[in-house]
This record gives sequence, C-alpha cells and structure tokens, in this order.
Amino acid sequence: MRPGKMLREVLKHLFKKPATNMYPAEKLDMPKTYRGKLIFHADKCIGCKLCVRDCPSGAITINKIGEKQFEAVLDLGKCIYCAQCVDSCLKKALEATNDVELAQLDSKKLKVVLGEKSGSSS
Repeated sequence: MRPGKMLREVLKHLFKKPATNMYPAEKLDMPKTYRGKLIFHADKCIGCKLCVRDCPSGAITINKIGEKQFEAVLDLGKCIYCAQCVDSCLKKALEATNDVELAQLDSKKLKVVLGEKSGSSS
C-alpha cells in the first residue's frame, strides 16, 4: 500500500464515529423485537405444556406446585432464545424481555425457577 493512500485512510477514520459499543459502561439499547431472558406469568399459566413440547432445545419445563399453580424451570445454558415457547403459549404466560446480561461464571446459576414463589423471574 502506498503511504499517501494509507495516510488518507487513517485521516478518514480519525474523524469517523467508532463502530464499537461502550458496553458495559453504557447500557445497550436493544430493539423491541429482541428475544432475551424470559418472564413467566404464573397466574396466566394453565399447565398445558405447549411451550415444553415446542422448545427445540428442551430448555423449559413446567412443574405443578399446587392446585392450578405452576412454575417454569428454565435452563439458560440450553436455551437458544428463539422465543418459540412465547409464540406457542395460548395464555401468554411467557414473555421475552430485552435482558442481554445472562452470562454466569457458575453453571448452577444457569437453571432458574420462574413462578409465584420466586417472583415472576429469578
């Protein structure tokens, strides 16, 4: 590469906005259609388990914890965040959020229980 051409390229990028994000110093602004961590609305769940059957990775299970009360166990290590479970839920008991901060150092923390006893999400 010729020095003149290289200098022109350097100067062009000197005043250009960087393409990188300043994450985690600045929070990411995710689009509304982003499929992040799930929220489980236990009061809406009827225990049909359509979400379990439609999950391609087997990351979600629904457990009965009482009379007409259910909890969802989500394995974040298996989940591929396709939101197929959200789409297949007839009662809209599952909802995808914009939460992107899901990484864990401890693999035991990747299995979360979502339900009434633990709040809407853990």
